[in-house]
Parts: sequence; structure tokens; C-alpha cells
Amino acid sequence: MAASFSGGVKKEGQDMAVLYSSHPAVSAGMCTTNRVRAACVDWNSDRLGNNIRLILANSGNANACTGPRGAQDSHKLASAAAARFQIHTEEVLLASTGVIGVPLPVEKMCSALAALPTLHDTPTALSDAASAIMTTDTVKKIAFFEFHSEGRTVRIAGIAKGSGMIHPNMATMLGFILTDAQIDARLLQDLTRDAVDESFNMISVDGDTSTNDMALVLANGASGVKIDSRDSCNGIDFEKGLQKVCRELAVAIARDGEGATKLLRVDIEGGTSVSEARTLAKSVVSSNLVKAALFGEDANWGRIIAAMGYSGASFDPDKVSISFSSDAGELQVMDKGMPLPFDENSALIILKEKEIRIDISLTAGCAKATAWGCDLTYDYVKINGSYRS
Repeated sequence: MAASFSGGVKKEGQDMAVLYSSHPAVSAGMCTTNRVRAACVDWNSDRLGNNIRLILANSGNANACTGPRGAQDSHKLASAAAARFQIHTEEVLLASTGVIGVPLPVEKMCSALAALPTLHDTPTALSDAASAIMTTDTVKKIAFFEFHSEGRTVRIAGIAKGSGMIHPNMATMLGFILTDAQIDARLLQDLTRDAVDESFNMISVDGDTSTNDMALVLANGASGVKIDSRDSCNGIDFEKGLQKVCRELAVAIARDGEGATKLLRVDIEGGTSVSEARTLAKSVVSSNLVKAALFGEDANWGRIIAAMGYSGASFDPDKVSISFSSDAGELQVMDKGMPLPFDENSALIILKEKEIRIDISLTAGCAKATAWGCDLTYDYVKINGSYRS
């Protein structure tokens, strides 16, 4: 069940969201690797893996770099949420996003929690919660997946926020995934880590890793469908669904990058290892020069090969092939290390589309990876030049 409301964090509008489970839920998650961590990240790190009943999230304030008060405010919020829903404080996870270095208006937030009306188990309620956690986002990020087992339905639903300060190493991003599958905590953590690694950890908007990044997963078992192992039929379906929800949310974040006009997808194939392929794909999608060229609709393959070269991954430049493609067509610009002549007008037509794909073949193995990002525009600077105001 979900609800959204105003806790007085922002000047106006809804800025808090509650996601509540009527059953104790197994929890898993991945949090930022930034050494500067928000108080909510520390709170969750001590509780992930335990049974959880509620996620309380706010936008407009990160509760990061707020010293001992930040930890105290986290405890006050968790206690207020526990009192409102008659659960234990340890069954509450917290998430915050917004301006760093400003204390939360915790008394206002606790008062709003106490007055919170009934929650609803509807898509509309979940959509409202997705709205409440937005900061510079221009669209809500929501994803769903269902599969059936012996006449019963397993549901996986997710919401996320993220538009700027996106370069996850676990993305500012928050992701919350809820499911009624019955699953062991350790298996859920393993599946969550793998899903995050190939989704949220493969997007980049601006190269900045936030103090508040997190992806949380709750599984309350209400469907009665048990996930015994990742190799079972149910396990295969569940992993597919979890990955699909995480990927859809991650791509939505990349598409909604601050000031962005284009979505960029980079596909690496022919690598000697998945780790190598991921490093190369993310290096290209994170390059400010590649992102600026995408905004300028310039097929500048030199910036792509250069970004691969400084990635730290091992590959043979003489075996690399590169192509641009979109709904308007495909254009190969390099073949096994040799540049190919191409028509600039044809390139411009392809790159004018809103979704651009760069295909890179390494011709060295069978490993592959995909990363997503966006172009770098004038509006990105405008947005971040006045973020605090």
C-alpha cells in the first residue's frame, strides 16, 4: 500500500511518500559507495536483510552532512512512522533526496505522518508516491511485471526518482521495488545485486555519484509463490521480472537526465569478460565529450574510441568496430580499427532522433554489456547553476 503527502520539506506540493506492507517483508538493497553518506543510508545499512514493513521517503532535503542531528532526525522519523502504523521502529527504512547540508524539518514531518489518512493498494497510490519523491525529475518513473505460477500471480512493482547527479556505484537516484513473492533474504540480496549491476549501475547522466543513492527491494510473500532458487522455474521468472523492472526504471532515469534531449544507449559485444564490457560501455556513455557530440548531432567516433582507451579496460583498438543507429537508419564509422568514410548529411539524419544507439564490437570474445545515458545540454548547466534556489 502507498500514500503521498506534504511534510513541509518543500515550499509547496507533496514531498513525502510511504510504501507499506501489511505482512513482514524480507528486505534487500544496494546503497551508494560514496564515502559521504546521508543519514538515511546509514540507517538502512544497519537494517537491510531484516524483516521490514515500511519505507518512508522524502524529497527536497537529502539529510546529508547534517552531523549528529541527521542521525537523530532519522530515528525520530522512523519512530513516528512506527507509531503511526503500529509497527517496530526497526521495521522502517528511510530515504531522502534533495539539498545537502540542511537539517530536516523533522517536527513538521512527524506531525504530517501522525495525520496521514488511510493508505491504498492501487496503481494511483503508487503513482502519487512516485510523484512525491521527484526533485528535478520531469516525469514519474514506474514499472510493473507479473508472472503466474500454479494459478497464482506474482507481482513486482517499482518506482524511482533520478534526473541529475546520476552515476551510480552501488545512482541522485532512489529506487523502490515491491513484490509479493516469497523468497529467502540471502537469495533476494543476490538477485538484487545482479539486477542493480546491470541496470542502475549502468546509467550515467553527469558522472556524479550521490550521497543518498539506494535501491531497496521488499518481498512480503503474500502471493504464496515460493522462490526456492534462481534456477527453478519460479526463480527464473522472478529474476527476469526483477531485472526488467530495474532496467525500465534505470532507462527512464537516463532518458529524463537534467536538460537532456536524447537518450543514448551503448552496446558492447565481443568482450573477453562482462566486467570489461561494462567498464567500456559505461566509460563511453559517461564521457562529457561524447554526450556533447550527441547533443550537437555530430558522429564524432574519435571521442568514443578515446573514452574506451582511458576506461582502464583491456582491449585491442585494431579490432574495434563502431556504428551509430536510430529509427532513421544505421551508419558504420569504424571497421576493425579503421575509420570508414561516411556522408555527414546521413549521419545528421540518424542523430536527429531522440534515441541513439552506439554499437561497439571488440571481436575478442562473447561477453557483452549495455549502458544508458543522455546528451549534455545548455539546460543542464542552467538547472545545476541554481539548484539550491
